[in-house]
Amino acid sequence: MPLTRRTAVQTLVTASVFGVAGCLGSSNTRNWDLEEKAAVTNAQQYNAPGCGCCKQYASYLRNNIDGKLTETVPDDIVSIKEKYNVPESLHSCHTLVLEDYVVEGHVPAQVIAKLLTERPAIEGVALPGMPAGTPGMGGTKQESWTIYVIGGDQAQEKYVEI
Repeated sequence: MPLTRRTAVQTLVTASVFGVAGCLGSSNTRNWDLEEKAAVTNAQQYNAPGCGCCKQYASYLRNNIDGKLTETVPDDIVSIKEKYNVPESLHSCHTLVLEDYVVEGHVPAQVIAKLLTERPAIEGVALPGMPAGTPGMGGTKQESWTIYVIGGDQAQEKYVEI
């Protein structure tokens, strides 16, 4: 895919917003580790260029999934989100594709395990933005997190709140 002015600007804006918004500080992942790893055959995480918390989230996942995780930094992260039907209102800095699902943002492993156990007829789940205290992010949890459904008739409805 050729780099156009539009994709360059989108990528720059995405990286800048997410890079400044909350990748600073130490990660607070210990509160969100699973006692037993979630079984995943293969997982692919697409990271926003220049985003440090994406790498922290990937490290958190490696500690909480039993399977292979691959990381990629695409030229155009927005096109990845569009490919997997992640609504703009649910965007975060990274997109994870595993099994038959897409997971957008700093979703705790417990929610991923629940998704893989229940196998609902949805495209995936999303925790929009970069809330403080989530896996891979610095800070402490300030409020409850709403994880939303991606896809189908239930798109953007609440999947779980923690």
